[in-house]
Amino acid sequence: MNHDRYSDDYLTSILKSARTIAVVGASPNAARPSHGVMRFLMSKGHAVIPINPGHAGGEILGQRVYGALADVPGPVDMIDVFRNSDAVPAVIQEVIAEKDRLQVQSVWMQLGVRHDIAAAAAESAGLQVVMNRCPAIEYPRLGL
Repeated sequence: MNHDRYSDDYLTSILKSARTIAVVGASPNAARPSHGVMRFLMSKGHAVIPINPGHAGGEILGQRVYGALADVPGPVDMIDVFRNSDAVPAVIQEVIAEKDRLQVQSVWMQLGVRHDIAAAAAESAGLQVVMNRCPAIEYPRLGL
């Protein structure tokens, strides 16, 4: 897939089908973009699961923080990645390892986050991939 541009239908289908979203790199700091996007996604009716090993067992926006996807007990439709591009291959490996158990359908990498080789691995595993986009920007742009 060409990850330089996405059709509106592709982005819309991912956002509309994602009921539960795990935010990898979620921060308890309200000034951090991951915190604001997490709040935004919750305001749109998504269940959001923060993933941050440094805050595991705590809470962010009232949601229990998990240290890794392997610790999450229930289904997750979409993984929203707030890590730098160099960390993406390890995140994708974990997503692929947990994909069937968690029923993951898509991986969304935030603005500035891109890793084409990891994206190809995710797609080969049957996942939809979005890179260098923010759902909090795409929601209003798409009129959702």
